[in-house]
Amino acid sequence: MPLWDRIAELLRLPEHGPGAPSIEAIETTLTDGYAEALALDAERWRIEQRIGETPNRKEHARLSARLETTHAELVELRSILRSLHARVRAARRARREAA
Repeated sequence: MPLWDRIAELLRLPEHGPGAPSIEAIETTLTDGYAEALALDAERWRIEQRIGETPNRKEHARLSARLETTHAELVELRSILRSLHARVRAARRARREAA
């Protein structure tokens, strides 16, 4: 299942009780999400470098559009990762309180 779908699924599941995801499942998905965010950030940096190096207007426009898309994906991913991180913190807290 693609990363974005896995994150959405984890966020749809109940926080506690039957059907709630395990802390381990959330943490694994968070790790994958952080890796994807780093990859998007690196891609954004590469695009910015290419924009600065290309004198071709058409290529510049194409790269600028790609940069906007990559930036938007990164912003959205970071937002849902914050939600998922909050979910894992709540699950850890609930586990401690139950012990």
